[in-house]
Amino acid sequence: MFSTSEYLPDAPEINLRKSMQQTGEARTVLTDRFQRTIDYTRISVTSDCNLRCFYCKRESPGIPTPDDQQMKTGEIKTLIELLAEMGIRKIRFTGGEPLLRPDIVDLVQIAKSTTGIETVSLTTNGTLLEKHFEALVSAGLDGINLSIDTLNKQRFFAITRRDKFIAVHKMLKSLLNSSLLTIKLNVLLLRGINSDEIKEFVALTMRYPVTIRFMELQPFDDRQIWRTGRFMSAEKIRAELFAAYPALSEVSGSATEFFSYRLPGSSGSLAIIPAYTRNFCSKCTRLRITSDGKVLSCLYHTQSLDLLPDLRNRSAKHQLEAIIRKAVSLKPENGKHGNNAKGMSMSEIGG
Repeated sequence: MFSTSEYLPDAPEINLRKSMQQTGEARTVLTDRFQRTIDYTRISVTSDCNLRCFYCKRESPGIPTPDDQQMKTGEIKTLIELLAEMGIRKIRFTGGEPLLRPDIVDLVQIAKSTTGIETVSLTTNGTLLEKHFEALVSAGLDGINLSIDTLNKQRFFAITRRDKFIAVHKMLKSLLNSSLLTIKLNVLLLRGINSDEIKEFVALTMRYPVTIRFMELQPFDDRQIWRTGRFMSAEKIRAELFAAYPALSEVSGSATEFFSYRLPGSSGSLAIIPAYTRNFCSKCTRLRITSDGKVLSCLYHTQSLDLLPDLRNRSAKHQLEAIIRKAVSLKPENGKHGNNAKGMSMSEIGG
């Protein structure tokens, strides 16, 4: 799918930090119009995926994204260095499935070794994780979000349309028993599909220091499944949790983990991500960069700015910085009323 040579920089890399020090340029942190400090960037490294979850992708695998339409290793490195100078402290690699990139370990190492970047994580479906796990840990990876919607083999196939459960479940067990990384499980709940498994996932928090994140379906799928009545709202999820576990107590979670809870005596925690109802938008401090080099200040905002031409032309860093700052200036106060990417899948935007 990808040629490793395609990702090797074919020109001297820009040492952004050294350049800044030599010129004595002052840098201010990224702050939007609403005085939110932007310190987190999600970088999609591929729009391709090896699963075909029915709520996200069509069954047909389609045509893989051409290599020349996706950012190369050196281009991502340039961006990470610049973002770190601009105050970004957390990088998450996403996709598609980021482990399809043959250079994913190198990218983690690049991000982790960049001055100013404090946390490097990735979101994966787990199908290829066993092959890369030790190398990712050695490269400095801090955390993994494993997307897994069911603990049932037959249901896994029905949802993903791929026979990959054994590999994913094996890695799930390894992750739960590992103390090397922060582990979160992303569980997209669908009414009548996997909503009866809430208790099975909650049970994992009693034994393991894992965060189970129950997620609303987002309106980004190329089949518009969210219109079929399968949608399960955050309030409905919350009601079912408290009906089953009235002893839940509130705890602090990340900005997207709008509702966060813990059961007495548990090792882990629970969270609800209101991805569609978007209660958390007003506290958003993130940027998204797609695999083809477009920067989005808001998942639900229709405007994106293209970084790829300037990356390919090796434009001066102040030109790249200007594009990023422009994107931040477009960030809405609340994306709740946005309507981005209708008909697109999350793999195209960056999950």
